[in-house]
Amino acid sequence: MTTTPRAPVRRTAATLATAGLLLAVPVAAQAHVRVSPDTAEAGSYATLVFRVPTEKADASTTKVEVDLPTKHPFTSASYQPVPGWTAKITTSKLPKPVKTDDGTITEAPTKIVWTASKDAAIKPGEFQQFPVSLGVVPDVPSVSFAAIQTYSDGSVVKWDEPTKPGAEEPEHPAPMLTVGAASASAAPSAASSDAPSVAAAPESDNSSSDDSSNSGVWFGVGGLAVAVVALLVALYAVTRRSR
Repeated sequence: MTTTPRAPVRRTAATLATAGLLLAVPVAAQAHVRVSPDTAEAGSYATLVFRVPTEKADASTTKVEVDLPTKHPFTSASYQPVPGWTAKITTSKLPKPVKTDDGTITEAPTKIVWTASKDAAIKPGEFQQFPVSLGVVPDVPSVSFAAIQTYSDGSVVKWDEPTKPGAEEPEHPAPMLTVGAASASAAPSAASSDAPSVAAAPESDNSSSDDSSNSGVWFGVGGLAVAVVALLVALYAVTRRSR
């Protein structure tokens, strides 16, 4: 009677279970209210998408609120319609006037609220995306959005905890937008806040390109000459051996 060792099987099962847990950790961490992309350029108009998943197993998401910053406000906000959802943007007087390149701002968009119809609520295991256009992006290192998620059972989850660099992510992190320095070629258009910013392509240096092309040609010719000489030497050697 032959006995099959079980130790390798157990080790393999344990390895697979551990790998499954490791893979599940990033998935669980991503199941929060997020903003994408999470980077933008200062002074530009940014199209952002708030991704809202339903994490509860017995209730659906019926309302989503996003608070816009007031200390470093956006000068404008607009939303892309989402089927089955109504959206409302609230403009408020700022606690303190903010000076910008276009003048002093005393009022700015401060909140966006999406409310679902009965059939459009985000069911358990589903998520919904809410696209917005915001501008002008303030010239600060980062922008934090406080989000409030309301469920069909009346419960409310606030995504407003700050994430500190190098620290473990909190249980309910606020969606975060990292802001990069403004480039001279990407100035926003004042005519339309939804107009995409277009960066001018750098002009090519023709003289440099010509020099590079000529160098490439001469290197090619030199390589071909070396190959021909090597072939002649090989043929000569073969001929001598045949004699």
